[in-house]
Amino acid sequence: MTRWSAANEMVAFPMKYRRLGKSGLQVSELSFGAWVTFAQQITEKTAEKLMTIAYDAGVNFFDNAEAYADGKAEIVMGRILKRRGWGRDSFLVSSKVFWGGDLPNQEGLSRKHVIEACHAALRRLRVDYLDLYFCHRPDPNTPIAETVRAMSDLIAQGKVLYWGTSEWSAAEISEAHRVARELLLVPPTMEQPQYNMFHREKVEKEFAPLYDSIGLGLTTWSPLASGLLTGKYNEGDPGGTRISLKNYEWLREQFETAEARKRLTKVKKLAAVASDLETTLPQLGLAWCLKNPRVSSVITGASKPKQVNENMKACELADRLTEEVMARIEAILG
Repeated sequence: MTRWSAANEMVAFPMKYRRLGKSGLQVSELSFGAWVTFAQQITEKTAEKLMTIAYDAGVNFFDNAEAYADGKAEIVMGRILKRRGWGRDSFLVSSKVFWGGDLPNQEGLSRKHVIEACHAALRRLRVDYLDLYFCHRPDPNTPIAETVRAMSDLIAQGKVLYWGTSEWSAAEISEAHRVARELLLVPPTMEQPQYNMFHREKVEKEFAPLYDSIGLGLTTWSPLASGLLTGKYNEGDPGGTRISLKNYEWLREQFETAEARKRLTKVKKLAAVASDLETTLPQLGLAWCLKNPRVSSVITGASKPKQVNENMKACELADRLTEEVMARIEAILG
């Protein structure tokens, strides 16, 4: 496929597109997200450069959330989308609702917060509608029927096109579908779980019955296990990484466990697989995720242009991961 680049040159790219579950929506198999980086690690100028590289490579889905940098990540992305002037039919943008503030009705999935958070996201992102709107976590304090109805109403109003969940259980997703059928409402189309070589249970086992029964689509996050699968932590924390950021102490703690040390040993062995394929660890990690046909889009993140350029090459690498290579990776992962 080809597209006009930012430099007004016709460029070719290997990006492929997959249906989002059973819907008719086509999403790029690699997408680009704002978590951690936008309004925290990088400047707006850098963010614009990264989004432009991704867009020119064929990425059509940009992921965000009200909780990312307390809404500032959406403000940055909205200004960039406005400046770039890309056709609204050429990209998808998402938001996620749950953590909007500290007051009682600024959090959770009540009708009040779901609708007010949607309006706030539209203002920050400077768009007339959200292509995708996710419930960022399940809310035990709100009846699922209340949330389903709020999402259905937003879709009926044209403010949201598709809605889904993030880090919900299979039982909770199934219940949302049951309620939607019973009340003649719109059910969730997609789920956004963590998925990588070290985090597989939910995607490969728990959700297995849902792919065919309800046509669940996946937009997965943390394909490189928060940087572990890049190899940059093989010799310890190099500094200047996300685990050093304020408010991400929980992430650093995960890197200091006995399990993390075992995983680092595996990462070093995976590096040899990448070397034999004449590629890099990040590309290998992303391509491995793409080998799962249930994954509609793998959300990538980056803080430097070279990282985006490198990540995009994973699309081509996926076709080179033969059964033999996948078996070698499985043997390492145990």
